[in-house]
Amino acid sequence: MKILDPPAVRRWARLAADALGQARTEIDALNVFPVADGDTGTNLHLTMLSAAEAVESLPEDVDAAVVWQTLSYGALVGARGNSGVIVSQALRGLAEVLKDGPDLRAGLLRAALLAREAVARPVEGTVLSVLESAARAVQEVDGDLPEVARQAAGEARAALRRTPDQLEVLARSGVVDAGGAGAAIVLETLAAVVTGAHIAHYDVPPPTARVSPMTEVGAGYEVMYLLDADDRAVAGLRAELDAMGDSLVVVGGDGLWNVHVHVAEAGPAVEAGLRAGRPHRIKITYLAERTHRGSAGRGVVAVAAGAGIAALFEECGAVVVRREPGTRPALPALLAAIRQAGNEVAVLPNDEGVRSVAAAAAEVAREDGVVVSVLPTKATVQGLAALAVHDPLRRFDDDVVAMTDAAGHTRYGHVTVADREAFTSAGVCRPGDVLGMIDGDVAVIGGSVESVAVLVVDRMVAGGGELVTLVTGALAPDGLAAHVEEHLVRTRPDVDLAVYDGEQGGYPLLIGVE
Repeated sequence: MKILDPPAVRRWARLAADALGQARTEIDALNVFPVADGDTGTNLHLTMLSAAEAVESLPEDVDAAVVWQTLSYGALVGARGNSGVIVSQALRGLAEVLKDGPDLRAGLLRAALLAREAVARPVEGTVLSVLESAARAVQEVDGDLPEVARQAAGEARAALRRTPDQLEVLARSGVVDAGGAGAAIVLETLAAVVTGAHIAHYDVPPPTARVSPMTEVGAGYEVMYLLDADDRAVAGLRAELDAMGDSLVVVGGDGLWNVHVHVAEAGPAVEAGLRAGRPHRIKITYLAERTHRGSAGRGVVAVAAGAGIAALFEECGAVVVRREPGTRPALPALLAAIRQAGNEVAVLPNDEGVRSVAAAAAEVAREDGVVVSVLPTKATVQGLAALAVHDPLRRFDDDVVAMTDAAGHTRYGHVTVADREAFTSAGVCRPGDVLGMIDGDVAVIGGSVESVAVLVVDRMVAGGGELVTLVTGALAPDGLAAHVEEHLVRTRPDVDLAVYDGEQGGYPLLIGVE
């Protein structure tokens, strides 16, 4: 790849958001600076997710400048926490350069410069050091875009390992910098997109000592807001907020700014914003204690990929978020569903790819006082099993345990048709082959949906089970469920059978065994 064209930018934004979502809890565990509030990974994920959703909302035919500007804007308005705000400014620097051409070297330099300028009192051994090391390392690289991206990612990882040598609190806590870990993943995903590499897991160095939780003493408040203000008013605001507190980061430009500061009292920080312009989306967090608020009510949110499946979940009392097969629901849609469901909410993602978005929505909802648990449901049938044992009269924690246990004891499978040649755990498949999947792996390759469905069910019940659930899709052959039922009556009359019309696309049949 010679340039980061609009499709590549979209792929990078989504890959970076997903990778940060997967690494969220590992990065949170590293968070000791500037305050050990354990949310850096979450904040970085939400920041990049906002950028990804912004560029994905654009028409396919927009030019590169619009895509880059939208990426920058999405990160700015969605930036959260100290590190999220800094990374949003780094993305702004990349956008300023790369919207006009392929010079990644210059883009990385601009990104590191804007990130440092955004911080009132820069500290070495942080995300700033990682960004600057990556930018400096590629200035003398004699190579094309993929080589520059590879070198930047490699140096970011090396710089991350050096952060405990630069910042004493990291060395004392046995961790690398949390923000730097997130920045390294952002650059590694960029390299993966431009080189075409596939990285199954982005490593986060684990703590080598127990990270002490933050205490209430001196914690104060984290104040964040977007600010509509003339650029000339921002210099005075910076000086005023710098005198009030620390961890001050102000990013943006052209009339829109994102302000982040830690202060002893929140009111004066907001009043300073009022003097400079119009603050909005104001968020104030007491750093030593996160209280729970909200109206009474217990609910379940379920993600569904078919009209019939959605109806099944709704009949069981769940608030349903629809998605198309192969896609993820938008964060705002999941967040709205959680808020609608009540103040104690269990979320059923029902797909491994949806889990990171669900976790991000849950984190935002918790800030509004909602108690949320995202259950590890990887398939629709696991979600149905969990919802079947849901009891709103139980204590919430006990209900979550029961639902999780029901989902975990449900094996899941499905039947689909291959659209390309590929190597699988069951051999080579070719376009048009019917694939039988069990717990996410290809177990059977055959010539017809009916024959493969029977083979998959046989293998699943061979390991034990009392109930088989079949959910037929929009492309299911006529009589598919009846064919499987007849087979089970002959071979396993001891097994109960439940059949539903899910109307899902992509998968002619979903299978669950409990």
